Amino acid sequence: MPNTYTSAGRRNLLATSADEPFLVLLEIQHPELDDPVRVVNDTVNITARGNEYVACPFELVLPDDVAEQVPKAQLRVDNIGRELTQWLEYSRGGKGAKCRIIHALRSDPDVFEYDMTLDMSGISIDNLAVTADLGFQNTLMLPAVAVRYDPKTTPGAY
Repeated sequence: MPNTYTSAGRRNLLATSADEPFLVLLEIQHPELDDPVRVVNDTVNITARGNEYVACPFELVLPDDVAEQVPKAQLRVDNIGRELTQWLEYSRGGKGAKCRIIHALRSDPDVFEYDMTLDMSGISIDNLAVTADLGFQNTLMLPAVAVRYDPKTTPGAY
């Protein structure tokens, strides 16, 4: 999935030693959350497009762009505080959650250089971290009907 970068973003992306590295912003959305959880992988909070992103360390492996394969990413957020843990318990493991990955420059945080929303699955939590797999649900491989008539489900019809 191609992204269109600004000229400043392209310079930053192609530089071996960038003057200003990209900030990675995350928005975790869930039907039971009033407002999305917004964090930035930095030591200082930032405001982008009118929303405050709270500084929080996390590790993100971006989705790959391999032909004929569903993009997959991995997220690991340090388990600091109880907010994320309480939300996971309240939302029954975060089923149905989505994660929006954003790259922006600190000099112009309102311009999103990279923006992708992925489904969250495989969410697990321990004393040190919350981990999740990010990707798209493969709806093309889901069955079209709830019950299919074949020798296994209806042996008397065959």
